[in-house]
Amino acid sequence: MTRDDDLQRLLLAVHALTRVAALDTNSDAPAAQWRTLTLLRDHGPQRLGDLATLSRVTQPGMTRLIRQMAAAGLVSRRSHPDDSRVSVVAATEDGLDALERWYELFRAALAPHVADLSPAEWEAVSTAASALSRQVGMAPVGSNEHTEKPSDQVRASRGAARRFEEEREVVR
Repeated sequence: MTRDDDLQRLLLAVHALTRVAALDTNSDAPAAQWRTLTLLRDHGPQRLGDLATLSRVTQPGMTRLIRQMAAAGLVSRRSHPDDSRVSVVAATEDGLDALERWYELFRAALAPHVADLSPAEWEAVSTAASALSRQVGMAPVGSNEHTEKPSDQVRASRGAARRFEEEREVVR
């Protein structure tokens, strides 16, 4: 088996495991909602078109999703300060709270599917997660290389969401 084959098997297995665990949460929220909130948490407020590109969906599809998420209070939207035709989207405090709850549910749903992994298999998972996270520019959470705690990242995201909301109030 080649490295390419190993990588393909890994990605397909992770994708299948993700789908199974997501179904086990019994959440009726679309996966795109959680992906969008994660992108906003990790990258801060984004122009609608950039968010669509990051999420690999069409701009009309992202517009519909953001409209639904804004109605639910998960994101806020405002005009770009330099170009009123462009919308900038940010996660709200409620959106970040919902995302945290989703990840807790997701981890709980995922746990039974991997509970019987041996310590050696967990070490392999940890090694693969760290290596692949670095390749895509993510600091591996919980490793020695990660100096910022997840709670610090969430606090920073909440601060960005508050600043975005404060700026939005000034614009009104």
